[in-house]
Amino acid sequence: MKILITGSHGLVGSALIPVVANAGHTVIRMIRPPMKPDEKKILWNPQTGFVEKEKLEGFDAIVHLAGENISTGRWTAEKKARIRDSRVKGTRFLAEIIAGLKAKPKILASASAIGFYGSRGTEVMSEKKSPGSGFLAETCVQWEAATEPASQAGINVFHLRFGIILSPKGGALAKMLPPFKLGVGGKIGSGFQYMSWISITDVVSAVMHFLKRKELNGPVNIVSQQPVTNLEFIKALGKVLSRPTFFPLPAFAARFALGEMADELLLSSTRVEPSRLKASGYAFQHNNIEKALQSMLKK
Repeated sequence: MKILITGSHGLVGSALIPVVANAGHTVIRMIRPPMKPDEKKILWNPQTGFVEKEKLEGFDAIVHLAGENISTGRWTAEKKARIRDSRVKGTRFLAEIIAGLKAKPKILASASAIGFYGSRGTEVMSEKKSPGSGFLAETCVQWEAATEPASQAGINVFHLRFGIILSPKGGALAKMLPPFKLGVGGKIGSGFQYMSWISITDVVSAVMHFLKRKELNGPVNIVSQQPVTNLEFIKALGKVLSRPTFFPLPAFAARFALGEMADELLLSSTRVEPSRLKASGYAFQHNNIEKALQSMLKK
């Protein structure tokens, strides 16, 4: 296959590209100027409406992962606008461009997130559940809707609703490792909030899995089969690192430090099941949180 990837330098993109290439596929990165163009890169800038459109003809699939990092910096009005616009406007721009191509891609696998469901306590979320409330939920709804031009043009669109992606190279786990290694880690808030996680290994494998299934489309929860509470996750991480976990982060302290981000990222409870991923025949590599952490941290 000939595959185009946006957001190629992010956590998922940087892990996906070598796997795609090693499988014998041709990988092209879609990047922003001022990078110099070559045969393995296509330049674009959704903010200015610039794209090397002629180079987009003839791809088999596009994996769209680009978007502002949601976990860096406090969520000011300006930051929230960048988070939303980078996803919604960027996705709509890409969808409209590829919808007008002569040789359209067969598949658009577009990133989304389990933030779509909002904070729902212990309720189990399948792909059939309605969206929740809050900034992330509203953003995810608009993000997924932005692919509509591609769907209308007959392109098979997947919405990859990623859970908490665990990797020592980035994301939540990488930020937790320094304090935990020092022995000052602990539960966040009550610790009873659900964390629907997935290893970076399974993320890459799941994306590859769906790129081969042209008969499927729509939302797909990219999470493990065993969501855990924050307290269960913390205990597992402490055990794998052989460190104590006696230093909790109270909810009020998290809100004081991070504001709205704390409620939506750290204190929210989203218990998600990978219904469509299981039904498609995907074989998970990591389901047990302790074994997954051992594998990723080589313990």
